[in-house]
Amino acid sequence: MLDQSDMNATEIIETDLGRETRVDAYFSADVETDGPIPGPYSILSFGLVYAGSFDGKRFERSLKYEKTFYRELRPISDTFEPEALRINGLNRDRLALEGADPVTAMTEACNWVNSVAGSAKPVLVAYPLSFDWTWLYWYFIRFSAGGSPFEYSRCFDVKTALAVKAGIPISEAGRSRIHPALRSSYAHTHNALDDAIEQADIFANIFEWEGTRGRTR
Repeated sequence: MLDQSDMNATEIIETDLGRETRVDAYFSADVETDGPIPGPYSILSFGLVYAGSFDGKRFERSLKYEKTFYRELRPISDTFEPEALRINGLNRDRLALEGADPVTAMTEACNWVNSVAGSAKPVLVAYPLSFDWTWLYWYFIRFSAGGSPFEYSRCFDVKTALAVKAGIPISEAGRSRIHPALRSSYAHTHNALDDAIEQADIFANIFEWEGTRGRTR
């Protein structure tokens, strides 16, 4: 049971949080790369889609996922892993000639995210977060004239959210463990934009889910 000092501290925290309330604007992101880490390897394509917003009380999902951004990029090195290309189906030789300049693409992406977010704070969403965040944050910092629209830590890991709401370990929170009611009707194609849209739908489903102690949706 909380004593009076604990209650006062809680009230202070809640009041302070109330003063700092901001609206989050969520952007589902997916990258297709030619290797495991940025720098030695390259992003070949990436997709971003506006997934919804949250003000601390009310979550509003995007209904049609119409606000999207997609680019295919020129590789930044000659190093690549053939297996990565087999998975994403992208042609590095073509992208070396036709791919967007990373400086231009990342600057445009930063401006697009900020424009869509408006007065809200952009938050990057991925499943799992670690891979896509690592790549996009590195590319934004390295190439975007505006830096990262997500700053250094505004991000949301759908895998962690599923683990917490489902009451399972992170190690068991892979996509195969998603309950059918939480899955997306959008296809997973290894096209970065398609996969970002599918992921946005899964994110919204899990965000709205009350968890194992409640009901789905």
